[in-house]
Amino acid sequence: MAYLPMTARSRDEHHRTATPLELFFDLCFVVAIAQAGARLVHALAEGHPGTGVIGYFFVFFGVWWAWMNFTWFASAYDVDDVPYRIATLVQIAGVLVYAAGVSRAFDENDWTVPVIGYIIMRVALTAQWLRAAAGEEGAARSSALKYAAGLMICQAGWVALLFAPDGAKRWLFLVLAAAELLVPALAERGHETPWHAHHIVERYGLFTIIVLGETIAASTVAVKSAIDEHEALGRLLPIAGGGLLIVFAAWWIYFVVPMHERLTSNREAIPWGYGHLLIFASGAAIGAGIEVAVEHAVGEAHISQLAANAAVTVPTALFLLMVWLLHSRHFKRGLAQQLTLPLSAVVVLACTWTGPYAVLYAGLVCAATVTVGLTLATRSSP
Repeated sequence: MAYLPMTARSRDEHHRTATPLELFFDLCFVVAIAQAGARLVHALAEGHPGTGVIGYFFVFFGVWWAWMNFTWFASAYDVDDVPYRIATLVQIAGVLVYAAGVSRAFDENDWTVPVIGYIIMRVALTAQWLRAAAGEEGAARSSALKYAAGLMICQAGWVALLFAPDGAKRWLFLVLAAAELLVPALAERGHETPWHAHHIVERYGLFTIIVLGETIAASTVAVKSAIDEHEALGRLLPIAGGGLLIVFAAWWIYFVVPMHERLTSNREAIPWGYGHLLIFASGAAIGAGIEVAVEHAVGEAHISQLAANAAVTVPTALFLLMVWLLHSRHFKRGLAQQLTLPLSAVVVLACTWTGPYAVLYAGLVCAATVTVGLTLATRSSP
């Protein structure tokens, strides 16, 4: 339709699924995620894990938060008319600008281009919230206006960050990130926007697939390197095989529970949604770690075997632990089921000290985790 009044969608809407526009929007984030992963690979391979992880977290926070803002608004107010699509196009342009500035933000702590990208995204998103406010009344209108005001205030803070001393920028970044996280909690006090639980869970699942796709790409690089570097074949194929087992097990474990049944209010949804920052970041970091392991195997990384192994095992363990914390523990019965993922995370970390076959061993542990989980679930089912 050319134009529709922007009114809230129903939480009880049947057969609510992701739209083609949402899928296209997600696809544009692949560029930003790949840029962040590439910089992490470079930092880890050069032996700078501290600065690499910190820079990766800051950059990935921006990617995740931009996606979050769009996703939750769309779940409540997507009317899919021409103005809505144009506003989404503007946000996509902002995402691409942000992605173009990732390397400078990561390497030089220069956030000028990413902030410009955020300004572009925020202009469109603020207009969307103002449009939603125009179509609402009472508490719903107040909530939409609070969102719009919060976005503008936080964005002014990001612009001011550009003029702060370099040494203070990362500390101020944390303050502004905390302010961003407070906006939804304050805006929805007294009125919850009508996000759709099944739709939100599907959207998060689709983004999880995108970040795990980075690991598939890294495993492909390992196979290609094995073909090109015949003398390193014995070292690269275990990395490729282990990486594939890790990503398949991660997919299986993430999607095994019907999480939409538990998201009934903001009390459950906000911690769940925020906690996914670590799920998404660790999922993408697994792929970066596999690339580091490949570079080490062919002699291009200036790090120890232990450090190369940790680049894979640490994000894998974090992914397993966070999926248990946010998803699985709410559906597990008995101590054995509850301990499966936490213990698996510990064993994956232990694989760090197993030498050149660490990635393969970690993959086998993840595969065994799926097997144990299925066995325990089958035995406990009526």
